[in-house]
Amino acid sequence: MLSFIKIKTMRKLYLLLALSVFSLMAFQGCSPKTGAGALALKRANVTGNWLLTNITFEQIPEVAVRSFLGESSYKCFIGSTWTLTNSGNGSYSLPQSASCSAYTQSIFWSVSTADETFQFKKLNEGDKAKNVTDGYRLLLSSANGDEMTLRSPVEYGNGGAYIVLHFAKTTK
Repeated sequence: MLSFIKIKTMRKLYLLLALSVFSLMAFQGCSPKTGAGALALKRANVTGNWLLTNITFEQIPEVAVRSFLGESSYKCFIGSTWTLTNSGNGSYSLPQSASCSAYTQSIFWSVSTADETFQFKKLNEGDKAKNVTDGYRLLLSSANGDEMTLRSPVEYGNGGAYIVLHFAKTTK
């Protein structure tokens, strides 16, 4: 009689455990998504021609940013055009200004949906992307059709700070 009660109790325990696991999986699938992942972040969201329209700053004063992405000034990037092909090849072209020379830089880029980042490597003539180990990783805050926002984390003070790049999609 005692073993019959143990078996019946064990069956109830297994049933309760199975129902709990199933419920947890069901609720997890229905939970709201946040961030760029909620926008079904894909390479297609980033592919195309972009104009860097503005650069803003979070938790860091503008005067504290002396250089950016290998250039002497972040201001060199304002008005730059970025061509991002589906193959991962691309380029950005910096406009001529009083303190910056105009030129075009070849890049190899990708999007990581796992950590919601846009990353790229600068390629010089003759470079193969697989042989270039240095690059840049920016947080992909949004990419929805006509606008894209990238946030570059920088060290400043005791907390996280960001240089924020605002892009508008162009027809070229």
